[in-house]
Amino acid sequence: MDAAYFTAVAGQALWILVLVSLPVLLPALVIGVVLGMVQAATSINEATLSFVPKLIGVLVCLGLFGGLMMGLLVDFTQDIFSRIPDLVR
Repeated sequence: MDAAYFTAVAGQALWILVLVSLPVLLPALVIGVVLGMVQAATSINEATLSFVPKLIGVLVCLGLFGGLMMGLLVDFTQDIFSRIPDLVR
């Protein structure tokens, strides 16, 4: 095996990381920006006002997309484990 193989596997792992984290981070970002604008407009600076809606949004997204995210991780892990015999040759 050469360095290109391991670079390709690392690139694939990073892409899987992006695909798994995006359904959770994107709603948290959007909720944070919207609530930040509301807090700036109303001059209310309460930390729990932005934390609780973000937490609820993340939990909803984990409930909706958790199975898909876990399936993606399981497929990637099975693919990596299936490549192990090729690495020891």
